[in-house]
Amino acid sequence: MAGSAASAERVCVVLLTGLGDVVHGLPLVNALKRQDPGRRITWVAEPMPAQLLAGHPAVDDVVVFEKRRGAAGVRDLWRALRRRRFDLTLNLNIYFKSIWPTAFSRAPVRLGFDRARSRDGVWLAANRHIGPGPRRHTQDLFLEFLERLGVPAEPLEWRLAPTAAERAAQAAFFAPLEGRPVAAIVPASANAKKDWSAEGYAAVVDALEHDFGLRTMLVGGPGGREAAIARAVLERASARPVWALGDGVRRVLWLLEASRLVVAPDTGPVHMARAMDVPVVGLYGHTNPWRVGPYRKFDDLWVDTYTDPGEPPDPSRADPRLGRMERITPRDVLDRVERALARYPAREPALGEGRRP
Repeated sequence: MAGSAASAERVCVVLLTGLGDVVHGLPLVNALKRQDPGRRITWVAEPMPAQLLAGHPAVDDVVVFEKRRGAAGVRDLWRALRRRRFDLTLNLNIYFKSIWPTAFSRAPVRLGFDRARSRDGVWLAANRHIGPGPRRHTQDLFLEFLERLGVPAEPLEWRLAPTAAERAAQAAFFAPLEGRPVAAIVPASANAKKDWSAEGYAAVVDALEHDFGLRTMLVGGPGGREAAIARAVLERASARPVWALGDGVRRVLWLLEASRLVVAPDTGPVHMARAMDVPVVGLYGHTNPWRVGPYRKFDDLWVDTYTDPGEPPDPSRADPRLGRMERITPRDVLDRVERALARYPAREPALGEGRRP
């Protein structure tokens, strides 16, 4: 299989969603590009995470699969891929929707997960498979592809940063804060069971503003549920955090990149922040942080009520634990904030610099 990677000049990466998974795919394409800078990499993704790949130095081409358009979206995907030729396709997804781009790629070598670790017959679309293994952190699962291909994974690189054009918007947004360090709070995830309480976030906002000297900022997308949670935090807090909810994954990226630290539950922006080396105070009760938390970093900042005291870390556990987010207290979060400020020096974003647009 290693020979297939060495001769693959045109690679198709199928990793459609979610946002955190796409972040975890970046070390893979960086390693492939590092091994052969002339290799052309095409990434198939759904519209929202596709924004994150714009201008990435290891991704030459992004094909957007509009799955929500049903048969029309599948037809457009087929038309887009039939104009391209690939030597190797890597299907990092395990769900049925990934069958379409994997099959449409027509690559002679199509590598995917084995039957035991995929669903919905996805393994049938591949003609080579990653060998059986335990459930692991998502990043570790993806790195298995590099191991199978004989491509060195280290050093792990995400190379995720604002573009030069985005730096101007970033500088303009943060200018009114006059250099005051910012704590970005992401109060909503895609699953309400992963969320913490608005009352808890409000207490943290007040302490960060009044006791820690940090300016707080509410970060998220434009969805109604996210906005409702953020408004509930505003109503309960005596301080007034900056309202930074809005459209665009790229906007979230440059907001996080300029922050002193991030407080968030299990959600995609956690992995964006980690990729940019921004300290993350992660709140985990419903999901297992050893499986879905920031990869190899900031575990000293987790608030982990998923793992019972004395229970050894087990990244293979994927079962949700109900009622555990409610065990998190504002004091738990503030203790981790204090630790983050003490252990992780402030970073200065490279204002005025950035990747190609």
